[in-house]
Amino acid sequence: MKLNYLILAFAACILSFSACKKDKTNNINNSGSADFSRYIAVGNSITSGFADGGLYLAGQQMSFPTLLAGQMKLAGGGTFTSPYFSADQANGSGYLKLTGYNADGTPVIVPVSDKLAVRGQTSVAGVNVTLYTKYTGEINNYGVPGIKMADVTNPLYGNFNGYFERLLSGNAGTNTTAYLDFVTAKPFTFFTCWLGNNDVLGYATSDGTSAANALTPTTNFTDIYNTAIAALTKNGAKGVVATIPDVTVIPFFHYITVPLLVAAAQKASPAFTNIYIQALDASGAYVTRAATTADYIMLTFDAKQLGATVNGMPLYGLSPANPLLSKEVLDANEVSKVQNFVNNYNGIIKAAAAKYNLPVFDAYTLLNQLKVGITQNGVNLNTNFITGGFFSLDGTHFTPRGNAYTADEIIKVINAKYQSKIPALDISAYNGVKVN
Repeated sequence: MKLNYLILAFAACILSFSACKKDKTNNINNSGSADFSRYIAVGNSITSGFADGGLYLAGQQMSFPTLLAGQMKLAGGGTFTSPYFSADQANGSGYLKLTGYNADGTPVIVPVSDKLAVRGQTSVAGVNVTLYTKYTGEINNYGVPGIKMADVTNPLYGNFNGYFERLLSGNAGTNTTAYLDFVTAKPFTFFTCWLGNNDVLGYATSDGTSAANALTPTTNFTDIYNTAIAALTKNGAKGVVATIPDVTVIPFFHYITVPLLVAAAQKASPAFTNIYIQALDASGAYVTRAATTADYIMLTFDAKQLGATVNGMPLYGLSPANPLLSKEVLDANEVSKVQNFVNNYNGIIKAAAAKYNLPVFDAYTLLNQLKVGITQNGVNLNTNFITGGFFSLDGTHFTPRGNAYTADEIIKVINAKYQSKIPALDISAYNGVKVN
């Protein structure tokens, strides 16, 4: 009998220790006043995991929402499902890879075009649309590359964007489900919302004259953004919203510089002291002038064309008679215009966050800090092309390490607002740009 009492007492002690240990673990990692049981990610290409100029499986698997959800799961979060491409079509839309360096130190970047998930091309109302293999199944990551604010409530948008079309049941030309209705169709408890980047980026990376890439009027941005946040919070879900970065910080606009091109031209002839560009003037017209360091040459400019015969004329970019086209330059007046819109959009985002009691992940401040550079987990990150570790080969979207750092910064915002205890990521465990 005495032995039985001792066994029972020992068992009770073990159970008590286990319970205490469990409570301690829950105290370390918990959701606070938030509920992470069904987290959804609302946004564009950065949210989707787009990287290296394409949407592909390895990039999707390293998206910031996927990494964030993995840490949320340690604090009571549920399953997070992304619309991954299959293993046999893992390269999705195709992407770019770094294979090495030329003798002059310039990178060798080549497209990957096998194992694609492209199912065809179609034209809808005169718009050419690339179609991708349909995805069916649960979705938590609703990131759609290319989506702008006006597209969020447009019921026809699923006919014109192949990345969104692949998530819908209907084929291009038959879809009538607006993006906002699609992401809110099922109950959810927590969200991240990072919309608005493309409302600036589309203009900044184009020739500045296309109506399709025009900057979204602030009144329209305000109305639709507030409509989106109202819908996301309607049933009590909590979340976090993100601001829009200053696009001039990204390496897409500062890898190829005007002084670099002048130096290249002077190797051919000391007479070449200027690079000539099409640039926006104060009246809103595009004129030819000499470029300055306040003008940004786009990453997509083929430097081999400098001084060559282009558009049927010689000395491309080196003669005022044959300037670099505006589609290859973000000139100083365009920079000012873009930055004004970014500041206005961010004011709108922060006002909506205050109205709906949501915390703000300030991506604008983050990327400006990265321009100077940061060190975390023993690794350095900055906005330099390739060597900076944060941006992928398209100079716009993030590497796995960039996504990990982003997720970690969002975790800090969530924890501070909701008193949750989501554990941090070790960004050194994730790759920057790799040489394949």
